[in-house]
Parts: sequence; C-alpha cells; structure tokens
Amino acid sequence: MRTLVVIPTYNERDNIEKLIQEIHEHVPDADILVVDDNSPDGTWKLVEEISRRDPRVHLIRRPGKMGLGTAYVEGFKWALERGYDIIVQMDADFSHSPEDIPRLIKEIEKGADFVVGSRYRNGVNVVNWPLKRLMISYFANVYARFMTGVPIRDLTGGFKAWRREVLESIDLDNIRSNGYSFQIEMNFKAYRKGFKPSEIPIIFYERRSGKSKFSRGIILEAAIMVLRLALRRLIPQGKGK
Repeated sequence: MRTLVVIPTYNERDNIEKLIQEIHEHVPDADILVVDDNSPDGTWKLVEEISRRDPRVHLIRRPGKMGLGTAYVEGFKWALERGYDIIVQMDADFSHSPEDIPRLIKEIEKGADFVVGSRYRNGVNVVNWPLKRLMISYFANVYARFMTGVPIRDLTGGFKAWRREVLESIDLDNIRSNGYSFQIEMNFKAYRKGFKPSEIPIIFYERRSGKSKFSRGIILEAAIMVLRLALRRLIPQGKGK
C-alpha cells in the first residue's frame, strides 16, 4: 500500500534533513510531505532543496504560522487527492522515532483503521520531560478518555497512522482545532464513525533541538474541545463505512 508521512514544520531546520534520512532508512518506499509554515529559519528552503534531488520528498509552503491542526488537514487532503493508502503523521523534532513507523504500518495491514503510537499504553514511556509537564499530559489524557468515551490511553499523541478510508469519512473542512485538541478531535470523530483503533507502545523523547510549541493556550484549547466532544457524545452517530 502506498504510504505518505506528513510532517508539519515551523523552525525545524536543525532536524528536518536528518529526520527525512532516518525515515527513508526504515521505510524506503514511503513518500514524505513536509507542511511548512514559512519558517523564518528557512526550513522550507532546505526541504525544497532535498525535494529537487529526491522525488519521494514533497513540500507545501504556507504563507505563515497557521497551526498544527490546519497543517495536518492540508497534508491529509493532499494525500487523499493523490491516492495514498496509508497516511502517517509525526512531529519533526525526533520526539517520534522513525524506526516505529513500520510498526504503525503493520497494524494497519493487520486490520486496524487507525493506529496511535502511545506514550501511555504500557505505563509511562516519556524521556526527559519535566515532571510537571508529564503530569499535565498524563492526567489530561485520563480526563479526555473519561469524557469522550474513546478507549485510547494517549488521545493527545501526535504519532499516528490512518487508513485513507478513515480520513475520507471525516469532514476535514470542519476541523478547526490545533495542538492537543486536534489529536483528540480526530480520534473522537474516527471512533464515533465506527472505525477500529489500535494503540502500540512507543518511547517518546523530548525534542533533540529547537524550542517546544507547548503553551497554556494549547492546554486551554484542549480542555474546551473535550467538553464540546463530551456533549457530542450524547448524539447518536452512524458508522462511516
């Protein structure tokens, strides 16, 4: 099955070339789409150079910083328009290990509709996070799982693989969330449509270089989104396939 790896970027020049290399070491047949928000550090320029010599690498350069959720939506639409069967999403900062991509793909091939690379599937597998941030993340996931009814332990995780039919069934134009809330909303909508999730344990690493995009605004947006989804949970939902 044709696979595309979608990577949103903003100021990831120090990471992106090495990340592309490592992805292709583990999944040489996969294509890569970088969705860059006009990074001031020139990330898009570097990706553009790489794409000229490697037809497996593609770039969407956006006019400015528009957010993680909209970047993924744009990448998902690009993938569907070009007939990819499996769409993988991951961060650009090496918090997600490229060597885990084949495991995500294998779960899809075994029958899952979407797969989450989970920090909390087997205990807590997070390296080099401050305790405060770890506690916020862990209990945010407990809260989100309880409120939405989605049986995924890492609802806010951003390392996933999607079968194309799942993304086709979701009204991507109606996705407005970003950050953690985007991950929760996509999981919720896919699960509510009757698609089968899978969750595999991964080790999550703090970024190798650059600055984290984590903020109080992201936490607040996620909390509000969970409340909205909890209300939607009361409305019957038909299956998407």
